[in-house]
Amino acid sequence: MDINPYKASSLTTIFEQSVRDYHMNNSVEALPHNPYAAGDLQHMLYEKNWIDTLQWHLEDIIRRPDIGDRELVDVKRKIDLLNQKRTDLVEQIDERFASLLQRHKKKDNARMNSETPAWMLDRLSILILKIFHMREESLRQEAGLEHINQCTAKLRILEQQRSDLEQCYDELMEDIQSGHRYFRLYRQMKMYNDPNLNPSLYGKYSEQAGK
Repeated sequence: MDINPYKASSLTTIFEQSVRDYHMNNSVEALPHNPYAAGDLQHMLYEKNWIDTLQWHLEDIIRRPDIGDRELVDVKRKIDLLNQKRTDLVEQIDERFASLLQRHKKKDNARMNSETPAWMLDRLSILILKIFHMREESLRQEAGLEHINQCTAKLRILEQQRSDLEQCYDELMEDIQSGHRYFRLYRQMKMYNDPNLNPSLYGKYSEQAGK
């Protein structure tokens, strides 16, 4: 499938495909079968949404009132690992966009956009997940009419958010191509997973654990 990286609607189809594929098995143990060639932007976006979908369902599991302490810790560590993978992947996608857009020269009066294309797509990916699950809830007949009506109203809001975000993404990409806006590549600089930056990993707690 060919995509237009300058159009959000073209990229949204990849997120929707990933969500559908996950829910064929609907298991956090399921392995992704990414249909796109490794290294392609499509492959990266599919993987990005798969990570979001896994994390979504693990966040559901960790809130179960009957979850045991050992399982809770295991699920929390999986969530942390996925969150780091998500961050790393978004930064890689932004690098791809920077390479893709480098031929478009910014004008002298160009304004910097605080949010990068990939982080906008990160929000869009999660919105696609919200829409999928809210639509499921709006169809859950056993939940009662009040629940269905509330979820239907929320679904309309989410769909409007999706439309608005797609428009903002498209406008940003148009402005970058015309030279009126630009973005910088920044790193999230997450510290808690780094053994050299998290005091609980390099400080007295790790020393006590080693005794």
